[in-house]
Amino acid sequence: MTIKNLVTAPIAGQKPGTSGLRKKTAVFQSPHFLENYVQSIFDGIGGVAGKRFVIGGDGRFFNRQAIDVILRMAAANGVAECIVGRDGLLSTPAASHLIRLNGTNGGLILSASHNPGGPNADFGLKFNGANGGPASEAVTEEIYACTQNIEAYKILEAPTVDLSVEATTTLGDMTVTVIDPVSDYAELMESLFDFDAIRAMFEGGFRMVFDSMLAVTGPYAKEIFETRLGAKHGTVINGEPSHDFGGGHPDPNPIWARELMAIMQSDTPPDFGAASDGDGDRNMITGPHRYVSPSDSLAILADLAHLAPAYKGGLAGVARSMPTSCAVDRVAAAKGMESFETPTGWKFFGNLLDAGRVTLCGEESAGTGSDHVREKDGLWAVLLWLNIFAATGKSMDQILADHYATYGRTYYSRHDFEAVETENANALMDALRAKLPDLAGQEVNGLRVQAADEFAYDDPVDGSRSERQGLRILFEGGARAIFRLSGTDTEGATLRVYLERLETAKNKLKADPQKALANVIASAETLAEIKAHTGRAAPDVIT
Repeated sequence: MTIKNLVTAPIAGQKPGTSGLRKKTAVFQSPHFLENYVQSIFDGIGGVAGKRFVIGGDGRFFNRQAIDVILRMAAANGVAECIVGRDGLLSTPAASHLIRLNGTNGGLILSASHNPGGPNADFGLKFNGANGGPASEAVTEEIYACTQNIEAYKILEAPTVDLSVEATTTLGDMTVTVIDPVSDYAELMESLFDFDAIRAMFEGGFRMVFDSMLAVTGPYAKEIFETRLGAKHGTVINGEPSHDFGGGHPDPNPIWARELMAIMQSDTPPDFGAASDGDGDRNMITGPHRYVSPSDSLAILADLAHLAPAYKGGLAGVARSMPTSCAVDRVAAAKGMESFETPTGWKFFGNLLDAGRVTLCGEESAGTGSDHVREKDGLWAVLLWLNIFAATGKSMDQILADHYATYGRTYYSRHDFEAVETENANALMDALRAKLPDLAGQEVNGLRVQAADEFAYDDPVDGSRSERQGLRILFEGGARAIFRLSGTDTEGATLRVYLERLETAKNKLKADPQKALANVIASAETLAEIKAHTGRAAPDVIT
């Protein structure tokens, strides 16, 4: 085995976003691209000699080949040990747990999350720190700086490690430990929730369906729901991970989880339905003939988390991303808990979790989690819902009705305009940004603007400041329209428009969200001139 020190040069486009670096698979496969970025990670975190890391991914196309490169580069750079999921598989929350459980120096997670996979689709790589969470902005900036100055990378010339068998082997002087990707995570879940009560609920006839969307959570869901909790065989659908997700889009929303939605809208739907995404960190929650918005799910989980053993003492606090609805804020206020509004990106929750300021976090983009790991966690959210059903004996409709009666209903929707020409998307944001100082007091489509700004966040733990995190239009009465450009795209830009309105009149709590939000939707179009800038008369995806 020979260590090679190969000359290279900076490659454009290696600036990591909120969830690492995502590009088309062919870009990652191009000469030196992956190697440059991996070496820049190793250098950007201060070197890796003698350190230990967790490595795994969601199984998408190029996952196995990329892990081979990473392992041989890790060995060449003096890493002491890499812990790898069997067959190169690890869900993102499971990887976070393994980093924390084994006390490693961090982990490299290969995923493009909810983006499509395949040779013509997307790939991604991110570094998570020793706390199990996504690298901080300071670390990602160091990594990016290294990509701009790289001159060489180290790689071991060696045979490919067999990842199909759980075993400990060596690669050069480095130990490679291949582990069961599911067992440690399943045991963590069993320690947090009342599995006996949930098992009894299934024995009593409770029915659910979980759609793994041909992604990484299939083996996890089968082990937890069908084996450990006794849900009937077939509860987990699309449970075999596929390198291209069956040609589908592993994004858990009503548009892409069509099979699940059809089951839940059928004449004899199960009591509960849920889905997760490509790497297992997102969730979609449904009931019979009912879609539960991620913002409502977060608020309900915050309200009833104490019913699960791990949270019986209450929550230290809650945090939400700025575009997420304010529903959880009202729960926190009623319970006397701290609440925080952060930029989008799970890394912003990490400091709050590590400092013990919050226990529960969530994003409108279907991400929810707690202090058990430092990532959002789709199966964890589903299990908390199951624990609530088991503890209360109530149906989904009853739980929602109780919540709306107590806190009001926040009608909420996200409109995505996908693959917009980047120049046009930036022009829209620039034009709206220029209007912000003069909007307060204006009436737009029957709504009066109370305030308008560009969100900035001052971290209460480390004092860092993050600016340009989204444009906010706040209307009197609690309605909001938020505008952001997505940081998770591999081409073009996705304009995300977040819309919400609070309703407290009990006779108006069952309206269709799009109708209830009609004035807010119209105001967003008027103020941002979406059609004029993008040429789109309607969003591509509504959730």
